[in-house]
Amino acid sequence: MLLHSLYLVAITAEAMTAALAAGRRNMDWLGVGVIACVTALGGGTVRDVLLGNHPLVWIEHPLYLGITLAAAILTAFIAPVMKRLRTLFLLLDALGLVVFTVIGCNVAASMGLPFFIVVVAGMITGTFGGVLRDILCNRTPLLFRRELYATASLLTGLLYLGLQHAGVMHGVAMVVAMVAGFAMRVLAIRYGWEMPKFVYQEDWD
Repeated sequence: MLLHSLYLVAITAEAMTAALAAGRRNMDWLGVGVIACVTALGGGTVRDVLLGNHPLVWIEHPLYLGITLAAAILTAFIAPVMKRLRTLFLLLDALGLVVFTVIGCNVAASMGLPFFIVVVAGMITGTFGGVLRDILCNRTPLLFRRELYATASLLTGLLYLGLQHAGVMHGVAMVVAMVAGFAMRVLAIRYGWEMPKFVYQEDWD
């Protein structure tokens, strides 16, 4: 119940921030709706397509699609106010990252897949909605930049599964993993923690 409630909060927040990204690109209503849905539900969709898990989550639960579209439309009307809530939405984005990661791990684990694939499935669920959003908005995806984004998702998945394998109760493992991943993401934003960069500028001519 807790995870499902957090999931609804997460897809709503992701849809709203995605709608703002679409607005910055001067997209019409259709574009705003598509970007919102892709961002909020895209990670789970990519995961399910890769794992052959059907029906897709938004087909099985059309309510999720309705929530993301409603959030996108609402954002168009309250966009000026949302600028003042930037910190809140950064926190909600971090929450969405870890919630999506845990859900992705659960889906893959329920299919009896190996440990490594379960972790990757969690990371795909947590990060690929943002990747698709950035690609459609013609931006370099956050996943491929320096910020500790995928790393926080990876930590969440590894800790979540590792604690369960160590015999920790499922609920405890879930909460500890999400808190740890959330804390890493928030601290990375606050202090500018970054991954090492690969810079290559040699001219071969």
